Formats: sequence, C-alpha cells, structure tokens
Amino acid sequence: MKNDKLKRLKAAGWKVGNAADFLQLSEEESRLVAIKWSLMDAVKKSRIKRNISQTDLAQRMKSSQSRIAKIEAGDASISLDLIVRALIATGATNKDIQAAFTAKETKAA
Repeated sequence: MKNDKLKRLKAAGWKVGNAADFLQLSEEESRLVAIKWSLMDAVKKSRIKRNISQTDLAQRMKSSQSRIAKIEAGDASISLDLIVRALIATGATNKDIQAAFTAKETKAA
C-alpha cells in the first residue's frame, strides 16, 4: 500500500495490518499458511509449464479434476500431503519442490 494512502487511512481512524494480524495468527501459523500457499501456487505453475490440464493431473493422481481445482484455489480442506503429491505428479523435480517450500517462508518470517 502506498504511504499516502496508508497515512490517510490511519488519519481517518482505520487500523492497517495484514491477514495474519486480522486473523490473529501466531508466527508459526502464519509461516504454515505461507508455505501452503507457495506449494499450491507451485502446483498450478508446474502444471501449466508442462501443459498438463487439471483433468490430466487428476488422472495421474487417481483423483478428480475438482480436487485439483481445490488445490489450486487454496481450499482449506486440502492437506499438505495432497498438495505435495500433486506437485510430484506434475513432474516437478526435488529442486522445484524445495524451492516451493522456501519461496514464501522467508517472506513470512
């Protein structure tokens, strides 16, 4: 957010923060959310990079297209295990997976 807008909001009595502040997340919870989002984003990017449809990825995982859509949309019901399995099924390398684990973790910390 731009500084001038931030100043105007504060002057008008608004509290300004981020999602972690609003949800009152601990540092650990915030880091977990950041890692999960990074992995979900990596699934979509890897799938698109390799020209794999959601349906094709679902077939590789013996799952459904709607489950893949939920992974990519960040549905809270999706486990870390399933996200990592999807990333592996896209053909992501260990280096790609490691990069996804560390991409936003450092930003959240």
